[in-house]
Amino acid sequence: MFRIAKKNALNDTVMLMEIEAPLVAKKARAGQFVILRADARGERIPLTIAGRNTETGTVTVIFQIVGGATMALGAKTEGECIADFVGPLGKPTRIEGLKNVAVVGGGVGCAIALPVARALHENGCRVTSVVGFRNKDFVILEDEFKAVSERFYMMTDDGSYGEKGNVCMPLNRLLVGGERFDEVITIGPLIMMKFVALATKPYGIKTIASMNPIMIDGTGMCGGCRLTVGGEMKFACVDGPEFDAHLIDFDEAMKRSRAYAAFEQRSREKHCNLFTKEVN
Repeated sequence: MFRIAKKNALNDTVMLMEIEAPLVAKKARAGQFVILRADARGERIPLTIAGRNTETGTVTVIFQIVGGATMALGAKTEGECIADFVGPLGKPTRIEGLKNVAVVGGGVGCAIALPVARALHENGCRVTSVVGFRNKDFVILEDEFKAVSERFYMMTDDGSYGEKGNVCMPLNRLLVGGERFDEVITIGPLIMMKFVALATKPYGIKTIASMNPIMIDGTGMCGGCRLTVGGEMKFACVDGPEFDAHLIDFDEAMKRSRAYAAFEQRSREKHCNLFTKEVN
């Protein structure tokens, strides 16, 4: 069992948890992920490692409450335990040799982008961070990004905070102005990553997207996380989760991401009904 050492709500739907898992904390690197279960009968949830502390033996995960499994996880309190916490899984982000990188994050994907930006910064890289949210109420980790970024751009869809618009707007301004990054790393909604890739492709700038498709075992055996990259089948759990964004078939990935929408809705409703009965 893995104890929840800390729990903090970043906004109404996004939670941060620090989980005691010393072996995972010792080996984890930016870009890798874990698979956990809230309880013995729970669904496996893949979550990117948002941070680690080798002194306390804790691993930080940040997740959005969207379905039954994340609702069950979010209902846990500090001091309680979760059943399983397996990792680190996937390949870490390539950091070495990069001197000038743009990190583009959207929504809860910023929780994944932050450790990447931090690792680059600690390695002496000049980091430009561009983050986007629906509105002011959904903003997370602003101060943390500013602390590791030479330049920081905040975007909101409605203009309620920062600049109004999407993350491609400041990115495009920089590219048109002559900025040539060693690499652009994008993490967030599939449609956002698709358009970031389209923005950088004419300039020949290598662009990496962190993919988070449907996943079950995390070992490549189930095939649930398969993607088409450069015309070849890849598995996000073992070949990724990061891939060349110019080679990813984003349209296929978006179609597959909607495959279990109805099941997720039923799971969410079932969990809500159980919670209501327990309260009553």
